[in-house]
Amino acid sequence: MTIRPLADRVVLKGVAAEETTKSGIILASAAKEKPQVAEVISVGPGGNVDGKEITMHVKVGDKVIYSKYAGTEVKLDDSEYIIVRQSDILAVVE
Repeated sequence: MTIRPLADRVVLKGVAAEETTKSGIILASAAKEKPQVAEVISVGPGGNVDGKEITMHVKVGDKVIYSKYAGTEVKLDDSEYIIVRQSDILAVVE
C-alpha cells in the first residue's frame, strides 16, 4: 500500500532518535524527544490551495526539519508516517 498526498501535503518518515547523548549517556525511551528530522517519502502536486498558487519545493528523498507539533501521524504496514503541509516544513537538510 502507498500513500499519495493531495494538494500541498507531504508524507514524511521520521529518522530514528538518538539512543545516547554526545557524552555517552544512554537515554531511556521516556526521555527521548520526538525527532523533528524526517525523510520525504511522497509529495503532493501543489496547485491552487485556498486561492493561492502553491509550488512544491521539496522532493522525494530530501531530509527535512518540520515543526514540532505539525501534521497527522499515520501507521500503515507496520511503518509510521507523518503527513504535513509544505508550510510546516522549516528547512531542507543538506
